[in-house]
Amino acid sequence: MRYNKSMVKNDLTGKKTGSLAGHLLIATPVVQESCFARSVIYMCAHNEAGAMGMIINYPVENVHIKEIFEQLEIVRQAQARELPVHFGGPVEANRGFIVHSAEYASDESLIRKDGIAVTASISVLKALAEGNGPAQGLLVLGYAGWSSGQLESEIEGGSWIVVPASTELVFDTNNAIKHSLALSTLGIDMGHYSTDVGHA
Repeated sequence: MRYNKSMVKNDLTGKKTGSLAGHLLIATPVVQESCFARSVIYMCAHNEAGAMGMIINYPVENVHIKEIFEQLEIVRQAQARELPVHFGGPVEANRGFIVHSAEYASDESLIRKDGIAVTASISVLKALAEGNGPAQGLLVLGYAGWSSGQLESEIEGGSWIVVPASTELVFDTNNAIKHSLALSTLGIDMGHYSTDVGHA
């Protein structure tokens, strides 16, 4: 699925009935041998057109935000802010999104809910380069996308567990433990999780 503003516009507040926008998807052991294994995904859109979100626990070690500034020809000031760079998903890996704390207001944000926002505008990067911008954030490259009904089918098949998102989990938790900590909020131990769930 390709990024489509018409898909996300109805999920700006995350208040759409039944929408998972603003929640986290936690990969179960059913999701193996793919880029989604042990992933934690922040969902920024989920409606009748499909769903999209960004993986938030896969840092990219060999890419620095300074390189992103240079590629976009953004002048980096001495007081420039730095954000960690993450792999957000396999779709459009050259497209960047900022998952950030919602005190930074932008009319171009795809979602703002429970203290977390996602913005795909270069204006956020320019603000960071000037030493401004959101207090907390992640720069994610690429995203995960699902066609209409696909995510619901995967959840029913046991591939994902849905948990509430929080700023503490998204921004303040070490990437290495985000997956296990997110599951612990529901009291789930993956050691006892069957890969046959949903296929009984």
